[in-house]
Order: sequence, then structure tokens, then C-alpha cells
Amino acid sequence: QVRLVESGGDLVQPGGSLRLSCAASGTGFSANTMDWYRQAPEKQRELVARITSGGSTTYADSVKGRFTISRDNAKSTVFLQMNSLKPEDTAVYYCKAINGFAAYWGQGTQVTVSS
Repeated sequence: QVRLVESGGDLVQPGGSLRLSCAASGTGFSANTMDWYRQAPEKQRELVARITSGGSTTYADSVKGRFTISRDNAKSTVFLQMNSLKPEDTAVYYCKAINGFAAYWGQGTQVTVSS
């Protein structure tokens, strides 16, 4: 069983930055693929960024060059550094852990980009 707790969401002005964290409990963190998803009001949840156990990363086209996903296996934590934020980045951001056929979700953290 994996428990995920996101933090770092906030209200920020356009052009600002935020760093989200997702702390995982349970064993085997280093073997997990870790994802960040987001869901805006009345929209489907979408994959924002992914980092594999080997450190390979992929990003949604809408965030390439602005967001960076990273992980600290010693702290069982994955991060999402978000720069040059836009109003359309406003959403609840969720962390997801994938280990084999099992997937676990966090409760989400709200990011609001507004002046």
C-alpha cells in the first residue's frame, strides 16, 4: 500500500512560480513511476509530467519548457517545479504512483493562477 500526500499549492500571479511536493509512504518508492496530473473545473484529468524509476521524464506539450518533474528517492518524494505560470494552469494537481499493475493517487493540491 502506498499513501501519497501532495503539498505546495497556492494562489500565484501569472508569471509566478510554485513547487509542488508529493511525499510517499510505504516501501518501494524508487521502483515507482511517478506522475503529476491536473484537473481543471469541468475538464478531464490530464497527465502533466511523468518520471520513471530510471529518471526519464515526459511532459504535456502545454507545460514543456515551464515545468520540471524530479524525484528524491532518499526522501520518497517527487516534485513539480512550475515556472511562468499561466491562468490556464489553474487546477487541482494530483500525484500518482505506478508500481506494476497497481496505481495510487494522492488527495490533490489546489493551484490557482490569477491576478
